[in-house]
Amino acid sequence: MPIRVRFAPSPTGPLSFGNVRTALFNWLFARRYGGEFLLRIEDTDKERSKKEYEEDLLKGLKWLGLNWDGEIERQSQRTEIYKNHLKKLFEEKRAYYCFCSEEKLDVERQEQLTRGIAPKYSGACANLSEAIAEEKIKKGESAVIRFRMPAEVVVFNDLIRGKTSFDTGLFGDIVIAKGLEQALYNFTVVIDDFEMKISHVIRGEDHISNTPKQIMLQRALGFSQPEYAHLPLILGPDRKKLSKRYLETSFNQYADDGYLPEAMMNFLVLLGWHPALDREIVTREEMLKEFDLNRVQKSGAVFNLQKLDWLNAHYLRQSNDIGILEKIKPFVPVEWPAENGRLARLIKIEKDRLKNLKEFAEENKFIFAQPDYPATLLIWKETPAGKIKTSLEASLMLIEYWRNENFEETDFQNALNDLALKNGRGETFWPLRAALSGQKNSPGPVEIMAILGKTESVARIKKALVKLENDR
Repeated sequence: MPIRVRFAPSPTGPLSFGNVRTALFNWLFARRYGGEFLLRIEDTDKERSKKEYEEDLLKGLKWLGLNWDGEIERQSQRTEIYKNHLKKLFEEKRAYYCFCSEEKLDVERQEQLTRGIAPKYSGACANLSEAIAEEKIKKGESAVIRFRMPAEVVVFNDLIRGKTSFDTGLFGDIVIAKGLEQALYNFTVVIDDFEMKISHVIRGEDHISNTPKQIMLQRALGFSQPEYAHLPLILGPDRKKLSKRYLETSFNQYADDGYLPEAMMNFLVLLGWHPALDREIVTREEMLKEFDLNRVQKSGAVFNLQKLDWLNAHYLRQSNDIGILEKIKPFVPVEWPAENGRLARLIKIEKDRLKNLKEFAEENKFIFAQPDYPATLLIWKETPAGKIKTSLEASLMLIEYWRNENFEETDFQNALNDLALKNGRGETFWPLRAALSGQKNSPGPVEIMAILGKTESVARIKKALVKLENDR
């Protein structure tokens, strides 16, 4: 049977990490074995499904490079298909209308819990005659459609967890639609997977309790059964369920924050899967050669933001300077790249310290537009302002009369070190660095001068000397 897998998100909220990890594993499985990766939008929830959420998920898939095969399927366009299958179940007495109110069902649940038994529907409406049910529907009484769940033990082989069994007698008759025009998840997914000829259903383990229900529906409808594989949950750093901080943040925010798609893909694939030799760096090409469900773990996968930062830094270091210059353009003002090659020099010097592109742009704004700062920033510890001024003047003279623009050469560093021996290391380097950056924390003064060039460096030091003079 040809391999066909699907990613089937609901556009009812921002694209989540768990959803993207599921999409990636499906995509890798399909591409590794020459199969097809299909995209289905499960948008039957008309109130919560929104166009912006669909656009958000498509943006995330495209950014990561998870291309799908064929046209996008949308459940909202398949109402008549679901309706016909519901009618078939009614004709075969496998489904019925239930008119029990939510209040009644809640009382029933509480009573069962009090007795220490698993709650399930009692079947109060299971034996209503068709005539009575039709009369109630005509009167406009609220009703749902329930599937008559056979009571038996369902056994299936989960490709990750092995032999898995459920007693369907514990479920009771499940709700599969709110009416002929509004089929629900467990019903629609069974029909869609069959009609799309899905061979493998690869999804999160939070769906594992749905699998036996769907298998029973497949049997009732005369459908074949796909293979199932349930991925481990993604846990927070505390090894508990991911907090709202992660769940309510769109996956695309990480792209907006300057993470690279290759780093993100590497990070995601290690959330539950491990390559041979348990290495940390796995390229896209290596994933496509090695990915297999046999190497997917059963236990939860821990989300570690520090690991993502480390991977992103690795992939940035592996990029050439021209590549980084192109990647960083969306994160910086348009005038930066054209500013006398300053951005290119900055990348060359800062490359090994890069974690993400947005942070890089934020931390280095001072290179292009020095912030205002108080004169007190120039003071090293308890050093008198007069001594700081003298030290800065000496540094200024050295820089003004230096023979060229290359401040990175050893001779200049040695000359600056000689000044530091005379005036004090802290008294020399702190005010010089502060004068050049206008910040409490920044790269060293020699690195900054190499980026700014002589003219701008001299101008900033003179500005600092004016601040010291005016502050006296």
